[in-house]
Amino acid sequence: MNTHADTANTDSFSRATNATPQPYEVVRFNALKHGILSRYTVLSHESHADYESLVNALMDEHLPAGATEQHLIEELASVIWRKRRVLQAEGATINKGLKESARSAKTVIPAAAPFEMGLSGEHSDICNLMDLKPEEVETSQQSAKHDIDATKKASAILCKGGDRAYEKALRALPPDTREWWQNYVDDEEYAADATGLAAFIAEHVTPTVYQQEKETRHHAAIVNQAIGEGLQAYKLEKLSRYETHLDRKFERTLAMLIKLKDLRSNRAS
Repeated sequence: MNTHADTANTDSFSRATNATPQPYEVVRFNALKHGILSRYTVLSHESHADYESLVNALMDEHLPAGATEQHLIEELASVIWRKRRVLQAEGATINKGLKESARSAKTVIPAAAPFEMGLSGEHSDICNLMDLKPEEVETSQQSAKHDIDATKKASAILCKGGDRAYEKALRALPPDTREWWQNYVDDEEYAADATGLAAFIAEHVTPTVYQQEKETRHHAAIVNQAIGEGLQAYKLEKLSRYETHLDRKFERTLAMLIKLKDLRSNRAS
C-alpha cells in the first residue's frame, strides 16, 4: 500500500478545497487578461473595450471569489452581450421592413384609409409623408384646401366662359400650378386656350390637389400603416424566442452564482 502517496494526495485535495479564494482585485485582473469566454463572445467588428467594461461592472457588483464565480459572471456578461445583438438585429429587421413599405405607396396609402375614395397613392412619396412634423402637416392641409378652392374657381370661370375666361382662370390658379401648366404648353401637350386649360385642370390638377388633401387629412393613419406593415412581426418571432432563451439562461446563471456565494458565506460563518 502506498500510504505516503495517499497521504500526499489527501493533503493536496484538502489544501485545494479549503484554500482562501484569490483577492477580488486579482480575480478582476484575471477576468480581463485571461477571460476565456470573451475570446468567443466578442466578434472581430465589435468593441472589446465595451465588453471588458461590462465584465468589470458585473465584477464590481458581484465581487467574485475564485474561478467558478468568475466564470459565472463572464457567463452573465456573455448573455447580456448577446441580448444586445438581438436588439440590433431587431432594429435592422424593422428598418429593412420600413424601407420596403416606403417603396409601396400604391398599397400602403389606400390601405391606411380603405373607405376613402380616390386615395390612390399614385406619385406619392411615403418618406416625405413620414418626415412631416405636426406643424408641417397642418400647413400642408391648409395649402391643399387653398389649391382646391383655387382650382374650383378656375374651373367655374372656364365653365361660364365669356371674354378673357382663359386669362381670368389662369390668374385664379396658384403660381406653382400656372408654372406646371406652362410646362405642358411648352411641350405642346395642350393648346394655350380655355379648352386646353380646362382639360389640364380636369386631367391633372383636380386629381392631384384632392389626393394631396386626402393624404394630409389621413397623415396619421398613413404613418401608422407604413410602420405596421414595415414591422413584419412574423420575421421577429425567431429573435423573440432567442431573446427568451437568453433571459432564462441569465436567470439560471445568476441563481447559480447567488447560491454559490451563499454556500461560501455559510461555510465561512
